[in-house]
Amino acid sequence: MIQIFTGDDRVKAGQEIIKLLGKDHETIEGADLTASDLPSIFKGVSLFADHRRILIRDLLANKQVADRITDYLDTPHDIILQELKLDKRSSIYKALKSSVTIKEFKSPRDPNAGLVFDIYNVAKRDGKRAISMLEQIKPGQDPIMFFGLIVSQAIKDHNRHHGAKEKKALKELSQLDLTLKSSPLDSWLLIESFLIRLASL
Repeated sequence: MIQIFTGDDRVKAGQEIIKLLGKDHETIEGADLTASDLPSIFKGVSLFADHRRILIRDLLANKQVADRITDYLDTPHDIILQELKLDKRSSIYKALKSSVTIKEFKSPRDPNAGLVFDIYNVAKRDGKRAISMLEQIKPGQDPIMFFGLIVSQAIKDHNRHHGAKEKKALKELSQLDLTLKSSPLDSWLLIESFLIRLASL
């Protein structure tokens, strides 16, 4: 039996793999395989067991062997193909979707994702309100990652408007980047200080 697991939540996929294949399953990297390897994997037996439990990672991304998988749908083994991405328009997907079980494991969407990008825009007008918004999402955010998002918003802002305020914001962020790397002060405190100042630049 062949199953395909896809998606970016490899933790959940990993839990399901252990549930189905057990902890002592074989693991094979699909990128390293050639067409000549497939018969021994899908049809061959091991020294220890006639029935094998195999995880193959990113096999369908290997164009040299992906199209040959349909030759092995009758494998006697339990095989899971774990794919980070699965192109639903591809011929191999269309060939497999009616013959194998495909399970998708997506990371849950962060409900605060949009709020992260709004904070910079709000801070340009109202620093206190931006801080209040930041307090809502701070527990689930890394300050350095958040700072990177603020920088990307500032760059987009500068590319759109090219004004003096946008230039000052980028200059301040450049200085803040250096400070974050060297200061013993709390990173969130430094970022909040910038958001408060942004409206008056």
